[in-house]
Amino acid sequence: QVQLVESGGGLVQPGGSLRLSCAVSRSASSINEMGWYRQAPGKQRELVAVIRSGGNTNYADSVKGRFTISRDNAKNTVHLQMNSLKPEDTAVYYCSAQRYYSRGVDYWGQGTQVTVSS
Repeated sequence: QVQLVESGGGLVQPGGSLRLSCAVSRSASSINEMGWYRQAPGKQRELVAVIRSGGNTNYADSVKGRFTISRDNAKNTVHLQMNSLKPEDTAVYYCSAQRYYSRGVDYWGQGTQVTVSS
């Protein structure tokens, strides 16, 4: 069973930066896509950014130009660098992993809280 362990959340002022990290507990050779989703109170979980094993990425329009997703296949980790944070970025952020040929997310992390407030 693949487990995803997140770190890096916290409280930051508007305009600040945070870096989220997610480590896969075992060999991720079966994993194609890794990414980050978020869920704010009273809202549905939404995609933030994903990165595939070949390096292709997709971002939500709301974070383009501010967030950067990266992946280290050798270390089985994925990171989300978040700059110019806004109060509306406040949410629980979840790491995700999807296997090759899968139609959806197969594994989720436990979530890490990101709060943007002055």
